[in-house]
Amino acid sequence: MSLFQAFVLGFVQGLTEFLPISSSAHLAIVPWLAGWRLEPRAAFLFDVLVQVGTLLPLLVVFRHDLIRMAGALLRALRGRERPWSPDARLGAWVIVATIPAAVIGLLVKDRVEAAFSDLRAVFVFLMFTSLLLFLGERLARRVKALSQLTAVDAVRVGLAQAVALFPGISRSGATMSAGRALGLARPDAARFSFLLAIPALAGAGLIAGMDLFSTRGFADWLLPITVGFVTSAIVGYAAIRWLLRYLATRTLYPFAVYCLALGVAGLILSALRG
Repeated sequence: MSLFQAFVLGFVQGLTEFLPISSSAHLAIVPWLAGWRLEPRAAFLFDVLVQVGTLLPLLVVFRHDLIRMAGALLRALRGRERPWSPDARLGAWVIVATIPAAVIGLLVKDRVEAAFSDLRAVFVFLMFTSLLLFLGERLARRVKALSQLTAVDAVRVGLAQAVALFPGISRSGATMSAGRALGLARPDAARFSFLLAIPALAGAGLIAGMDLFSTRGFADWLLPITVGFVTSAIVGYAAIRWLLRYLATRTLYPFAVYCLALGVAGLILSALRG
């Protein structure tokens, strides 16, 4: 992988990780359209590790939330908060919602890796993401504050995140749609989705990092990974800021239309290419 390719893929990752259009799909589609021939195993590890670059802007943007939640949760666990404060409950629900994806991810890890090489499946999953986004908006009948989430709600959002392990199903799209279906306002659904992404990205990066060091010739990937990592972090920060402003007044429907159009166009083009 050249440094230019690493830069392009890092840019794509930073832009699409938080927009509900599936970063994993775009990381598979861009090399295919460009005619880049990347070794599948190494490319998969590169994609996952570059995703960790988008963890940094999350930590920056939500640093105050994380500090409040951690402090409140520790006080609650020590019995110093009765009843638990909204920050303590939110921290607990982030942990609860992380469990389904962590367990299922370990069970289907090999299948997820294999799915990255099946572009037609990626395009179908993109169309599924479109459906999730449409349903999330259509089912958002009632309004629930983030402080009103329950453990059952957290598990439901966590299951949505687990479904998004497969390339083409947007993690942010799935979790935001689940939040909308539960009654959260768009900014609150996005906030919970982004907080939930922190342990998910950290865990995936840790596992991929261990795999990378056991891969032959891993040293050759360190510079491209660094370029992609830094690029995704910078672009990801801008994407988070933009999306939070956007969702304050607008819907997820444009992203649903984009995913549907890309999925259909991709299936047609892949059929024409044979």
